[in-house]
Amino acid sequence: MVRDLTSNAPQSGYETPQNPFASDLDNENRYRDSNSSFGSSEEANFHSSPRSQYGNRFASSSGYYSQNGTSANLLSGQSSGDQAPALAVSAPLDNGMDPIQVPSEYDRYPSMAGSRVVSSTSLASQMKQEYSPNMGSTSDSATPDEDASMKSGNPFMTHVDFSPFGGYPASSFPLHIDEKEPDDYLHNPDPIADAAYDKNRFWYDLKTMDKRAAGGAIGVLFLLLGAIVVFVLLPVFFYSGVTEHYHPQSYEILSQYKYPLSGAIRTDLVDPDTPEDALFKENNSGEKWKLVFSDEFNAEGRTFYDGDDQFFQAVDIHYSGTEDLEWYDPDAVTTANGTLISQLDAYKNHDLFYRSGMVQSWNKMCFTQGMIFISAQLPNYGNKGGLWPGLWTMGNLGRPGYRASTEGVWPYTYDSCDAGITPNQSSPDGISYLPGQRLNSCTCAGEDHPNPGTGRGAPEIDIIEAETDTNDLKLGLASQSYQIAPMDIWYMPDYNYMEIHNQEVTSANVYTGGPIQQAVSGVTTLNNTWYERGDGAGKYQVYGYEYLNDNEDGHLTWYVGEDPTLTVHAKALGPNGNIGWRRLSKEPMAVVMNLGISNSWAYIDWPTMIFPAHLRVDYVRVYQPEDQINVTCDPDDFPTSDYIESHLEAYKNPNLTLWSETKYSLPKNKLTHKC
Repeated sequence: MVRDLTSNAPQSGYETPQNPFASDLDNENRYRDSNSSFGSSEEANFHSSPRSQYGNRFASSSGYYSQNGTSANLLSGQSSGDQAPALAVSAPLDNGMDPIQVPSEYDRYPSMAGSRVVSSTSLASQMKQEYSPNMGSTSDSATPDEDASMKSGNPFMTHVDFSPFGGYPASSFPLHIDEKEPDDYLHNPDPIADAAYDKNRFWYDLKTMDKRAAGGAIGVLFLLLGAIVVFVLLPVFFYSGVTEHYHPQSYEILSQYKYPLSGAIRTDLVDPDTPEDALFKENNSGEKWKLVFSDEFNAEGRTFYDGDDQFFQAVDIHYSGTEDLEWYDPDAVTTANGTLISQLDAYKNHDLFYRSGMVQSWNKMCFTQGMIFISAQLPNYGNKGGLWPGLWTMGNLGRPGYRASTEGVWPYTYDSCDAGITPNQSSPDGISYLPGQRLNSCTCAGEDHPNPGTGRGAPEIDIIEAETDTNDLKLGLASQSYQIAPMDIWYMPDYNYMEIHNQEVTSANVYTGGPIQQAVSGVTTLNNTWYERGDGAGKYQVYGYEYLNDNEDGHLTWYVGEDPTLTVHAKALGPNGNIGWRRLSKEPMAVVMNLGISNSWAYIDWPTMIFPAHLRVDYVRVYQPEDQINVTCDPDDFPTSDYIESHLEAYKNPNLTLWSETKYSLPKNKLTHKC
């Protein structure tokens, strides 16, 4: 039957509520006690109220759920008798009736305030202590009859532990909280432990995983490593650099040249565009010499960055040795209309306000003895000074513009072991500021030298350095010089062995040198039409020299056009003072073509300067006797390649200005080191 706790009105079909956990003996005792204990009071109440026949309405218990149904209220009572709540109370109802004892409603998960785990034993004990004061006296002062009366006065008030699950005796209830079962964590969750678990779920699972879970983790790790190998390591190790497939492309033929070898555009030192009548040329003595190298510059759009050209390279440097105002940039050099063009612009570059070009054949094309002719158109006006166009050659052991490589070799042409190889020529009068010949003929055995026993250097032969007569003639001038060291006293060669071929247009240069170099030089007047600008300008002229370097019969002759201008014989450079013979160059000579601007060369007439200015070269041709052909930068008797290769720092770094700034040492010699 269903127990109705809301009304005491008689209803058919309802039975009196029974305690399912009480024995028959307890029922009999309660029946007798109820007749004796409740009789008088119930009879009085029956007369005062129609409902007294069935007892009073169930009053709300002052126990667990009477105070908002919270477990904390179980612990809120005090030890004093009247204030402590109990499961059954005797306080009168608002209608004056005495209340009956009512158990609290069922609670599957009771809790004690301040405790995360509730013990059924402790809870029942606490409830028992709270109930005792409501009985009117302590257990110590009660008589046996009174104790029996209390037990029989209420069918629920037996001497048993109260269960926290609604007031039933804990001893008869089939489930205790203190009993440990495997699924307790499901029915009694711990929020603090759950929060800690959620925060470190991965590590908890890792520490408690079984063999099956560990095998799965190892499998996932293996798959991850395999994916890294397949998608990361293999593509890195076998990357070929090809990111897209090749698609055939159409192209335009810019030149009719055929290039059979990718590493060598030309297979012959003689340019196939050279005309037939230029394959041979007579020297000043009437001997016919053979063309051994030529470049006509007919291919359009050639560039001269490092590695672009087989024979020439445009450098990317500041030529600080002569205090130039421009930066030499490969971008300023190209070919157009059958000419090589070096363009000087008022264009800021590397913190300098001008940009121009210098082309060198250094370590690419060199020759020893012979004739060289260059057809050129000089820049700007012939009667306006300021620019410094140069066509010249220098020994391959020194690289123009790379000052560490030229220190101690430029412009030495010396094969003696005396004061001429020492710093300042061992003279206190300031005749020389040179550091001494680094690669002299008396180098100690085992020292760093390209071919020990031979004096080596890098002499300079200027085909033309153009300047201007700004006084009376108002014409262009060609300075043609042989730059040498060590120096004569007063820088004066033996003029008895020098020849000026036409004194009307050529004269000995009044500048004969200084403490840096000695210049054996002549000056020739030029036609102003051989310049870029001016009346009738735009024409080309040929400049060159021929030389044979024999110590007895050797000579050096310069040309303007077909006319010789100045000849210097070998004996003009004989012993003088404390030095010996200076020789006509036996070094392999490289070609240099450049357009510069510098206050150290000439007065610059700024108002007349027009930019851009151009130095144009139509061709370069080299002739040699057929029995003495030597077109190489590494001849057997004067080698350079191995030495350059073993000292690349000096030849590749233009920022090094002294040999001491490199990692190489100076070779010792017998004269100063007594080896």
